[in-house]
Amino acid sequence: MMPQWPMQLKRMINELRRFHKTHNNMSDKKSWPLWEIFVRSKNGLEHRHFGSLHAADAEMALENARDVYTRRNEGVSIWVVESRHITASNPEHNGELFEPAQDKVYRHPTFYDLPDDVKHM
Repeated sequence: MMPQWPMQLKRMINELRRFHKTHNNMSDKKSWPLWEIFVRSKNGLEHRHFGSLHAADAEMALENARDVYTRRNEGVSIWVVESRHITASNPEHNGELFEPAQDKVYRHPTFYDLPDDVKHM
């Protein structure tokens, strides 16, 4: 059985090479882009926003997110998204955005009679 340290050493060397390559281009960590981190837990079906971090690229963001946000093996999947690629709605204009859904009564079938056999709906 092969010991784990050669693979860990290889990973650390690759990280250092990537760091030096990006460090020459981006000498200040503050100039690194901000990444949003989403993690899916072992018992969850959806990814939840866990936080943000700065990283030079997506691979570094993924590795740092793993180290920072899943230290106790609580996650099964991680998404990293550069913050500048996220578009959000303005809460002040939520009426304009969500108003059309009120006109579609079929989306809220409260007028149907459910059989007694249906327990959870």
